[in-house]
Amino acid sequence: MDRAEVLAKQSKYLTGISNYYQDPVVLVRGDGKYLYDSEDREYLDFFGGILTVSVGHCNPKVNKRIHEQVDTLQHVSTLYPTIPMVELAEKLAEITPGNLQKSFFTNSGTEADEMAVLLAQVYTGRSEVIAFRHGYHGRSQLAMSLTAHSPWRNGPTPVPGIKHAHNAYCYRCPFGLTYPSCDLRCAKDVEELIQTTTSGEIAAVLSEPIQGVGGFITPPPGYFQEVQRIVKQYGGLFISDEVQTGWGRTGKYMFGISHWGVEPDIMTSAKGMANGAPIGWTITTPEVAESFKGLTISTFGGNPVSMSAALGTLEVIQEENLVDNAEKVGNLLMDGLAELQKSHPMVGDVRGKGLMIGVEFVRDNKEPAPALTAAFLEATKKRGLLLGKGGLYGNVVRVVPGLNITPSDVTDALKIIEESLQEISVTI
Repeated sequence: MDRAEVLAKQSKYLTGISNYYQDPVVLVRGDGKYLYDSEDREYLDFFGGILTVSVGHCNPKVNKRIHEQVDTLQHVSTLYPTIPMVELAEKLAEITPGNLQKSFFTNSGTEADEMAVLLAQVYTGRSEVIAFRHGYHGRSQLAMSLTAHSPWRNGPTPVPGIKHAHNAYCYRCPFGLTYPSCDLRCAKDVEELIQTTTSGEIAAVLSEPIQGVGGFITPPPGYFQEVQRIVKQYGGLFISDEVQTGWGRTGKYMFGISHWGVEPDIMTSAKGMANGAPIGWTITTPEVAESFKGLTISTFGGNPVSMSAALGTLEVIQEENLVDNAEKVGNLLMDGLAELQKSHPMVGDVRGKGLMIGVEFVRDNKEPAPALTAAFLEATKKRGLLLGKGGLYGNVVRVVPGLNITPSDVTDALKIIEESLQEISVTI
């Protein structure tokens, strides 16, 4: 099919689909850090299918694992133990922080978060859960109820017992304060939220270490330590949603929450865990796991092919020292973007960690500038660079290349970004 046929069939036969760009890109091939469209145009991919392609498109080491598994055993369900599933579970128990040891596999981040909340409720015997404003946790009714980001709460969100605390959005502080003189007011406010909007007996708090869809909102030092202290005081568990921040994405550590020195009771992930194979994962402590006595199943959870893809992805990350690479190359990228911010007032904020960087576009007085953001993405696409978008107002560019990019890739991307900023500056 040519490009026109693909778009026509998408319009006729698919629903719930939205595309980036006024003129959608029909992608047909990927190779490492590059994507190619139906007209064989090459794009440097700095979005990775929403932080999912961790180690490059069609990575040969990961694909070798997948091919071997497809030819050996493709599916049996979790009713049978398999070698790839127990191998992966053992590996995850070795690399996760604290006493996280018992894994449950599903198909997506949505399901992983559902399982995490269920575990917390069963273990504590309580139902109420604290989530955070601007957060995103998936597309089921429970996940949308946990989400505090109106564009992604489609239809009713009837699940009761969920309360949303203020997040640590330092650029737009909900309390009008400035870090560090704020004394972490946003974190301390979690206690008043518990005291005034819940029974005072909560099951858990669920948080992304860095809010993904929310626009890569990155809390300051000390934030999660204070949140965890409060949650423990009221008998709840701490759940870290690592769907976007896991697997070395934030640099220095394998998981994002480790930047704040917090050991969660439950952790979830998906996306970059298997470099594009469908997967979801929930891990918890033996104590919490043992409280769950009922029957449950995920037909495709623990699928041998996805398990093998995850094992291959982890091998590449560890063997090629990509956690360190994310930190080092991420610092180059962050510094380059911060330097461009100085000469382009439309860039209001540059934030993030490692290779998870958000660039917030604004007009005067921090007014969100979604139209400028869209124009910027069009300009970068035209020059062969694919980026993401997020934020409540649609005004944050998400810069998230593969973990194995090089300094020269950063140089190429920054050149395109600078040219694109110059192009759209005339529209201000």
